[in-house]
Amino acid sequence: MDTSPGSATPSTGPEPIPIDPEKALHSGQDTTPARRKYKSKKFHFPRPTVHGVVALFRGQGALAPFRLLKSDFKGRAKIYHTDWGFNQLILASAVYVFFTNLLPGITFASDLYVLTGRHYGTIEVVFSTGLCGIIFALFSGQPLTILGVTGPFCILSERIYALCHENFNIPYLPFMAWACIHSAWMHWLLAIFNAHDWTMKYVTTFSTEIFSLLNSVIYFHKAVQELERAHANTSFASFLYSVIGCVGTFLVAVTLSTANSWAPLFHKYVRMGLAEYAAAISIIIFIVMPQIGELNNLDQQRLPVSTSFRPTSPERTHFIVGFWTLPVSWILAAIIPGLIITTLFFFDVEVSTISATLSRYNVKKPGGYAWDVALLGTTTALCGILGIPPANGLLPQAPLHSESLLHEEEVEVNGEMKTIQTVYEQRWSHLLHAIGIMLFVSPPFMHVLGLTPTSVLAGLFLYMGEQSLVVNPILFRFFHMLTPSSELPPLPSGIKSYWRIHMYTLLQIVVTAGIFAITFTPGAPVFPVIIVLLVPIRLNWMNKWWSRETLKRTLCLSSPLLLRFSVLMSRQTSIAGRAKRVISTLTMMVMMTMQKDLTM
Repeated sequence: MDTSPGSATPSTGPEPIPIDPEKALHSGQDTTPARRKYKSKKFHFPRPTVHGVVALFRGQGALAPFRLLKSDFKGRAKIYHTDWGFNQLILASAVYVFFTNLLPGITFASDLYVLTGRHYGTIEVVFSTGLCGIIFALFSGQPLTILGVTGPFCILSERIYALCHENFNIPYLPFMAWACIHSAWMHWLLAIFNAHDWTMKYVTTFSTEIFSLLNSVIYFHKAVQELERAHANTSFASFLYSVIGCVGTFLVAVTLSTANSWAPLFHKYVRMGLAEYAAAISIIIFIVMPQIGELNNLDQQRLPVSTSFRPTSPERTHFIVGFWTLPVSWILAAIIPGLIITTLFFFDVEVSTISATLSRYNVKKPGGYAWDVALLGTTTALCGILGIPPANGLLPQAPLHSESLLHEEEVEVNGEMKTIQTVYEQRWSHLLHAIGIMLFVSPPFMHVLGLTPTSVLAGLFLYMGEQSLVVNPILFRFFHMLTPSSELPPLPSGIKSYWRIHMYTLLQIVVTAGIFAITFTPGAPVFPVIIVLLVPIRLNWMNKWWSRETLKRTLCLSSPLLLRFSVLMSRQTSIAGRAKRVISTLTMMVMMTMQKDLTM
C-alpha cells in the first residue's frame, strides 16, 4: 500500500475499480513492488546475525532510532505556515465534521455513564474530543486525521471498570490513568523505532473486515442495551415510545441520507442539505417531538449531563486524577491494559491516516505517521491524568474529512493541463470543528445535549452500525451463501465449488462472533490483541487451508458490489455526495491490499 502522500503524477479523479482483481494488482492504485507470483511470504523474522542486528539500528535501518520522527518533523516544519489557508469549503467541511464527530461521541457517553459507574460521562467525552482535536489540529503531522472516542475503547474501558470494581477492588480512574501513561511511553517507542514501516505492511483484508464487522455488531448491541435500560427504568408507555423514537431516528436518518437521489423533488441545494445533515436533522426531530402534547408527560430517560464544568461523578470536584496514590504493584499491573490500549490506538490511527491520504486525494504535503503516533501517546497520557477517555483516530470520520475538502484544480501533467480532484490541506477545518465541540463543555450547551432522549441515541447506534455494515464485503459474500449455486457467477477452472469460499466467509463471521462473545467475559480487555493476532494467523496458516485461487476469488466476489458503490458515489457533486464517496475510498483500500492477500 502506498502510504506516502504526494505522488509524482497526480490522480485525475476517482479511478474505476476493476472487477478482475488481477487487473487491480497491476494498476496504478498501488505502488507496492510486485512480488513473485507464487512465492508464499510468511510472518516471521529471519535468523539474526550480529551484523544484521546492528544494521537494523543504523542509518536507514528499520529500527534506526528517530529516523521517521526526524523526517516527519523536518518535512512538516518547513511548510507549517502554508497550513492556514481558508475558504468557504473549509468552513462547510468544519461544520460537517463537527456533526459526524459530536453525535457518535455523545452516543458513547450515554453508555459509558452507566457502565463505568459515572466515572465517564457526556462532559468527559466532549472534553476529550475537543481537547485532543485542538492539539492535533495545531501540532499533528497530518491534520486531515480526525480524533474522537471510539466504540472499541468504550468496550475496553467498561470491562476494565468491571475488573477494578468487582475483582480488584481498586479505584478505577487512577488505574486507567496509569494504563494511559504506560500507553504513552509505548506509543513513543513505536514512533522512535519506526513501527509504521514494519507493521502495517502485514495487515490484510481478512483482519480489517473482521474488525469492521465487529464494530457494526457492537453498535447494534449498544442500541439494544439502551432500549433494555429504558424498559427497566421507565413505564411501559415510555418504553414503547422509546422503541418508536429509536426506530424513527434510524429510518429518518437513512431516508434523508439518500436525498440527493430524489430529483426532481426539491431544489438541488435543499436535497444537498438534507443528505449532508441527515443524522443531525433526524436527532433534532426526535428531540423536539417528545416535548409536544402528552408525550411531554412520559418519564423518558435523557442523556445525563453535568450542570457545571466539573466531572460527572459526584465524588470528583476537579479533572485531575490522584494517580500517584495507587500502590506500586497496581501501577506495574497497569502495563497490561496500557499495552492493549497501545495496540488498539496504533492500529486505529494508522488506518485512519492511510484512509485520509489515499492517492485519489492527491495529497501534496508530507505526512507524519511516526510524529502522530508520538503525539497520540502524549494526548493519551494527558487524558488519563485528567480522568477523561482518550481520543483516537476515527473511521469513517477521517476519510469523510478528506472527502468534504475535495475540489477541482488545473494541473500540468506530462506537458498537458488536466483537471484533477484534490483536497485543501490545512488545519482550520480540524481546529474549528474541535473548538465547536469544546464549546459544549460549557453549562448552557451541555444543557442542550441533556435534552436528548436515550432512545434517540439508540437510533443513532443503529444508523452507525448500518452505515458500517453495508460496505463490508463479508455481507456481500454472506448473501452468496444464501443464494442457490445455480444463480451464482461461474467459477474459474482452478476452483471446483463455492464451498471453500463460503467456509472462508463463515470463518470470518465465527471469529467475529467469538471476539464479540469474549467482550462479555473477564478476558474482554484483551480483544484488541486477538484482532492483531489474526494478522500472523492469516499469513502463516490460512494459505495451508485455502488455495491461492480460492483466496483470490473471495476478493473477486466482493469487487462487483464495491464497484457499483464506487460508480454510484462518483456521480455525487455536493459535500454530502463527496462524504458518501468515502465508500469508494475505503473500497480502494480493500483493493490495494489485495496484492498482500493473494501473495502472502
